[in-house]
Amino acid sequence: MKNLDKDIQKKIEDWLTPSYDEGTRKAVQNLIDNNEETELTDSFYKDLEFGTGGLRGIMGVGSNRMNKYTIGKATQGLANYLKKQFPDQEIKVAVSYDSRNNSQAFGQLVANVFAANGIKVHLFTALRPTPVLSFAIRHFGCQSGVMLTASHNPKEYNGYKAYWNDGCQLTAPHDKNVIDEVNAISSVSAIKFDGNTQNIIPVGEEIDQLYINANKTLSIHPEAVRAQKNLKIVFSPIHGTGITIVPKMLEAWGFENVSVVAEQATPDGNFPTVIYPNPEEEDAMALAKKKGEEIDADLVLATDPDADRVGIAVKNNKGQFQLLNGNQIGSLLIYYVLSAKSELKQLGSNPYIVKTIVTSNLQADIADHYGVTHYETLTGFKYIGELITNLGDSAQYLVGGEESYGFLVGDLVRDKDAPNACAFLAEMTAYFKTKGKTVYEVLLDIYKEFGCYQEKLISLTKKGKAGAEEIQAMMNGLRHNLPTILGGIKVKEIRDYQLSQITDMSTGERRAIALPKSDVLQFITVDGDVISARPSGTEPKIKFYCSVKESLKDTADYFDVQTILEEKVDRMMKDIVS
Repeated sequence: MKNLDKDIQKKIEDWLTPSYDEGTRKAVQNLIDNNEETELTDSFYKDLEFGTGGLRGIMGVGSNRMNKYTIGKATQGLANYLKKQFPDQEIKVAVSYDSRNNSQAFGQLVANVFAANGIKVHLFTALRPTPVLSFAIRHFGCQSGVMLTASHNPKEYNGYKAYWNDGCQLTAPHDKNVIDEVNAISSVSAIKFDGNTQNIIPVGEEIDQLYINANKTLSIHPEAVRAQKNLKIVFSPIHGTGITIVPKMLEAWGFENVSVVAEQATPDGNFPTVIYPNPEEEDAMALAKKKGEEIDADLVLATDPDADRVGIAVKNNKGQFQLLNGNQIGSLLIYYVLSAKSELKQLGSNPYIVKTIVTSNLQADIADHYGVTHYETLTGFKYIGELITNLGDSAQYLVGGEESYGFLVGDLVRDKDAPNACAFLAEMTAYFKTKGKTVYEVLLDIYKEFGCYQEKLISLTKKGKAGAEEIQAMMNGLRHNLPTILGGIKVKEIRDYQLSQITDMSTGERRAIALPKSDVLQFITVDGDVISARPSGTEPKIKFYCSVKESLKDTADYFDVQTILEEKVDRMMKDIVS
């Protein structure tokens, strides 16, 4: 340990004291004995931050890892805040977990800490999707909730999502206030680990049916489902929680021909068939796509481990199964919901959709066409959930989502909801089939009507302390050397969400951005192209998003136009990522 920073050494020595259990002390000592200096540095160089949504990190010992003590500290801080916010009330929370290694044990740990603080805990008896946790918070009238998941991160990770009483992840001012409470805990002796089991109430399968029945009332064209009840659907939960709800949901809606990908049907935190259990990844969708080809499916669906994201594959005009990206899936959902409700005169009073600032502007174009208001939020579904809560009954939320494969139709929950999206994607496919159209053909029709959009995402992974510093250096470099031309096209304006400022590059005029501060830079060209740069809030990555547009006069020209747009995207991205 002689080469380690003194502050790191002090933390390591603290974790070797009797304040920590024997297994933890032994694991720390093993790292020392094996001269694992890099691992020791990454494990102890900082405290795992309880960020604005909770915790996420690699599992292991240390202050910068997901373990009994970092999770216990987060829960104690949240419990302390809840007791201050709801004095003289019975406080209730809901706790659920996904299929990751240690998730169930962490869930029980969280329940014990809450219970030890005199808080009633509705604890799921088995793994369930994140949206079901959001639904349960609202159903049971809880003041808060916790989901143990690292979503689609690799198997080494786990995480802790904290929710407020509306079923939405923590937003201002509660997010920062809870962080303050967590940071105020200076010793593990302040954490109450030994819970009062009488305060823990088990939640079983009864919640599933309530959630499914509530979703079914949102169906727009049940007659199309009845007409296409034998629609061939392939579903993969990618070893996650989707298996507990999605097949039941599809069956309840009336779909009778759902094939589950057997190799990925069993929940397994090691995710044996994939490297990244993320439906954004082509490799993660490979087995589902293969099954779709085998049975000539109409629709292929796959959800991530906590079933808040969904990816799909459909047949293109060449008869090949093609993965759609998150912008395309979200645009199709918005088009289906708005066009169907408009035709049935069911748009309601003050209808609106929501998208994030890095999601395709195609969705705004569709909303404008149907006279529906569109809102933009920062990246992170909690901002969409917060907007739905804040608008309340004054307007009607219809549909929205993020380019990162997270969608929500209707306002039953306040988080992205893959089972809900799966049901609507299946209904959408059935409806268009009754009209003699495939999903792919409808997508091309949308491009013809509203413009052909092409998007690309580049994610650069930078792990550990050095990686975090490199990501920050990249953002600083962009801010100090603002590009004026991208791919040969002039930059019209730059939006710096950290400074809450839009700069017109031709006039120098500046105006304010009416959103919370966030470390995001956007470059908009004179052609309307958009490139965004932002460090991920949940992964050791910096992400670059690009969106370009061209008119499509004939759907037969799609591949030619797509090639032109892909080349344009590549030119622009080289200028920003070089």
